[in-house]
Amino acid sequence: MFRRLSDRMFASPQISLDDVALAAAQGIGLIINNRPEGESDDQVSGAEIAEAARAAGLDYLAIPVTHAGFSEEQVKAMAAALAASERPVLAYCRSGTRSTLLWALAEASRGKSPHALSAAAAQAGYDLGPVRALMDMLAANAD
Repeated sequence: MFRRLSDRMFASPQISLDDVALAAAQGIGLIINNRPEGESDDQVSGAEIAEAARAAGLDYLAIPVTHAGFSEEQVKAMAAALAASERPVLAYCRSGTRSTLLWALAEASRGKSPHALSAAAAQAGYDLGPVRALMDMLAANAD
Protein backbone atom coordinates (compact mmCIF):
# COMPACT_ATOMS: atom_id res chain seq x y z
CA MET A 1 0.00 0.00 0.00
CA PHE A 2 2.83 2.42 0.80
CA ARG A 3 4.56 3.40 -2.44
CA ARG A 4 8.32 3.98 -2.24
CA LEU A 5 9.42 7.31 -3.73
CA SER A 6 12.94 7.15 -2.27
CA ASP A 7 14.83 5.35 0.47
CA ARG A 8 13.28 7.74 2.99
CA MET A 9 9.96 8.70 1.42
CA PHE A 10 6.70 6.85 0.88
CA ALA A 11 3.33 8.03 -0.43
CA SER A 12 -0.05 6.44 0.12
CA PRO A 13 -3.74 6.84 -0.44
CA GLN A 14 -5.79 7.56 2.71
CA ILE A 15 -4.44 5.51 5.60
CA SER A 16 -6.37 3.77 8.35
CA LEU A 17 -5.55 3.52 12.03
CA ASP A 18 -4.18 0.01 11.37
CA ASP A 19 -1.90 1.49 8.71
CA VAL A 20 -0.30 3.70 11.37
CA ALA A 21 0.86 0.58 13.23
CA LEU A 22 2.09 -0.90 9.94
CA ALA A 23 4.03 2.30 9.23
CA ALA A 24 5.66 2.11 12.66
CA ALA A 25 6.58 -1.54 12.08
CA GLN A 26 8.20 -0.56 8.77
CA GLY A 27 10.39 2.08 10.40
CA ILE A 28 8.45 5.19 9.41
CA GLY A 29 9.19 8.07 11.79
CA LEU A 30 6.88 10.80 10.48
CA ILE A 31 3.40 10.73 8.96
CA ILE A 32 2.42 13.77 6.90
CA ASN A 33 -1.27 14.29 6.20
CA ASN A 34 -1.79 16.18 2.94
CA ARG A 35 -5.55 15.74 2.94
CA PRO A 36 -7.92 18.53 4.02
CA GLU A 37 -10.35 17.57 6.77
CA GLY A 38 -13.83 16.66 5.57
CA GLU A 39 -12.78 16.01 1.97
CA SER A 40 -14.94 12.87 1.98
CA ASP A 41 -17.24 11.14 4.42
CA ASP A 42 -15.16 7.96 4.55
CA GLN A 43 -11.80 9.45 5.52
CA VAL A 44 -10.24 8.94 8.93
CA SER A 45 -9.82 12.33 10.60
CA GLY A 46 -6.41 13.86 10.97
CA ALA A 47 -6.91 14.04 14.72
CA GLU A 48 -7.43 10.26 14.89
CA ILE A 49 -4.36 9.59 12.75
CA ALA A 50 -2.33 12.04 14.86
CA GLU A 51 -3.39 10.29 18.08
CA ALA A 52 -2.58 6.84 16.66
CA ALA A 53 0.78 8.11 15.38
CA ARG A 54 1.75 9.53 18.77
CA ALA A 55 0.67 6.30 20.47
CA ALA A 56 2.91 4.37 18.05
CA GLY A 57 5.87 6.68 18.71
CA LEU A 58 5.61 8.49 15.38
CA ASP A 59 5.62 12.19 14.62
CA TYR A 60 2.63 13.65 12.76
CA LEU A 61 2.27 16.78 10.66
CA ALA A 62 -0.66 18.12 8.65
CA ILE A 63 0.04 20.07 5.45
CA PRO A 64 -3.39 19.99 3.80
CA VAL A 65 -3.47 20.46 0.03
CA THR A 66 -6.68 21.12 -1.85
CA HIS A 67 -7.21 20.55 -5.54
CA ALA A 68 -6.57 24.29 -6.02
CA GLY A 69 -2.84 23.63 -6.14
CA PHE A 70 0.28 24.19 -4.11
CA SER A 71 1.45 27.28 -2.25
CA GLU A 72 4.99 28.36 -1.49
CA GLU A 73 4.24 27.86 2.22
CA GLN A 74 3.19 24.24 1.63
CA VAL A 75 6.35 23.51 -0.37
CA LYS A 76 8.52 25.11 2.34
CA ALA A 77 6.70 23.20 5.11
CA MET A 78 7.18 19.89 3.29
CA ALA A 79 10.85 20.61 2.58
CA ALA A 80 11.43 21.53 6.24
CA ALA A 81 9.67 18.38 7.45
CA LEU A 82 11.71 16.16 5.13
CA ALA A 83 14.95 17.84 6.18
CA ALA A 84 14.14 17.53 9.88
CA SER A 85 13.08 13.88 9.91
CA GLU A 86 15.86 11.44 10.65
CA ARG A 87 13.63 8.45 9.89
CA PRO A 88 11.57 7.60 6.80
CA VAL A 89 8.46 9.65 6.05
CA LEU A 90 4.99 8.55 4.92
CA ALA A 91 2.79 11.20 3.30
CA TYR A 92 -0.82 10.51 2.38
CA CYS A 93 -3.84 12.10 0.74
CA ARG A 94 -6.87 10.66 -1.07
CA SER A 95 -4.84 8.85 -3.74
CA GLY A 96 -1.24 9.69 -2.88
CA THR A 97 -0.92 12.00 -5.89
CA ARG A 98 -0.95 15.34 -4.04
CA SER A 99 1.53 13.93 -1.52
CA THR A 100 3.84 12.82 -4.32
CA LEU A 101 3.57 16.14 -6.15
CA LEU A 102 4.28 18.10 -2.98
CA TRP A 103 7.25 15.83 -2.17
CA ALA A 104 8.66 16.42 -5.64
CA LEU A 105 8.25 20.19 -5.36
CA ALA A 106 9.88 20.18 -1.93
CA GLU A 107 12.79 18.06 -3.11
CA ALA A 108 13.27 20.20 -6.24
CA SER A 109 13.35 23.28 -4.01
CA ARG A 110 16.21 21.57 -2.15
CA GLY A 111 18.15 21.10 -5.40
CA LYS A 112 17.18 17.54 -6.33
CA SER A 113 17.07 16.68 -10.02
CA PRO A 114 13.56 17.01 -11.52
CA HIS A 115 14.45 14.21 -13.93
CA ALA A 116 15.43 11.85 -11.10
CA LEU A 117 12.34 12.83 -9.09
CA SER A 118 10.10 12.16 -12.11
CA ALA A 119 11.70 8.74 -12.64
CA ALA A 120 11.25 7.81 -8.97
CA ALA A 121 7.62 8.93 -8.98
CA ALA A 122 6.93 7.01 -12.19
CA GLN A 123 8.31 3.82 -10.64
CA ALA A 124 5.80 4.31 -7.82
CA GLY A 125 2.97 4.87 -10.31
CA TYR A 126 2.73 8.66 -10.13
CA ASP A 127 3.10 11.27 -12.89
CA LEU A 128 4.84 14.54 -12.03
CA GLY A 129 3.88 16.12 -15.36
CA PRO A 130 1.44 18.59 -13.77
CA VAL A 131 4.23 20.19 -11.71
CA ARG A 132 7.28 19.56 -13.92
CA ALA A 133 7.72 23.19 -15.01
CA LEU A 134 7.49 24.36 -11.39
CA MET A 135 9.98 21.65 -10.33
CA ASP A 136 12.43 22.86 -12.98
CA MET A 137 12.06 26.44 -11.74
CA LEU A 138 12.48 25.48 -8.08
CA ALA A 139 15.53 23.34 -8.82
CA ALA A 140 17.13 26.13 -10.86
CA ASN A 141 16.65 28.55 -7.95
CA ALA A 142 17.63 26.14 -5.14
CA ASP A 143 20.11 27.46 -2.61
